[in-house]
Amino acid sequence: MTRPVVTNTVIEELKKLQKGSILFVDDFLDFGNPESVKKALFRMEQKGLLIRLAHGIYLYPKTDKTLGVLSPSAEEMAMAIAKRDKARIIPTGVQALNKLGLSTQIPLKVVFLTDGAARSIKIGKRTITFKKTSPKSLLAKGEISGLAIQALKSIGEHKIEKEILTRLLNILKKEKKENIVHDAKLAPAWINKILMSTAK
Repeated sequence: MTRPVVTNTVIEELKKLQKGSILFVDDFLDFGNPESVKKALFRMEQKGLLIRLAHGIYLYPKTDKTLGVLSPSAEEMAMAIAKRDKARIIPTGVQALNKLGLSTQIPLKVVFLTDGAARSIKIGKRTITFKKTSPKSLLAKGEISGLAIQALKSIGEHKIEKEILTRLLNILKKEKKENIVHDAKLAPAWINKILMSTAK
């Protein structure tokens, strides 16, 4: 395909997608070689049809009358990257605490454990880091219990406050007991003890 044809084809394909979608060069390689697709996406960015989030990563913007362009969360971007790379990820640290509702802090630097490639991606003021981990760290069956393990690891055995622990134990009641029993085996002994106390 010639360059204008590639651009027009990509524009038509874009119209089929939901606004707010996170897109990659790889998504459009059926319509041209990587170089022509990159140029087509660059033209669309210049026209305001796309917003470039980072190298090779674009946003098909969704706008709100009051808020303007609705930016995707760090987790939405991480999930999109993981899906593209066919990798598994799990949030760690403040991101895990935030997702469990144990922290209102929205970190500018978020870390996800992955079985994919290790890398850091800077998107605006935010940095998303994918940290290579052992397969065992990604074997958790329960979303809540998996996040709880990462949240507790980030706090530390001797630094966890009673109030946070009480809230976490209440949140864990929403997880299936068989998931907690399975995931507790993957955790350090002190976290295993906390998880198993909710599975009785």
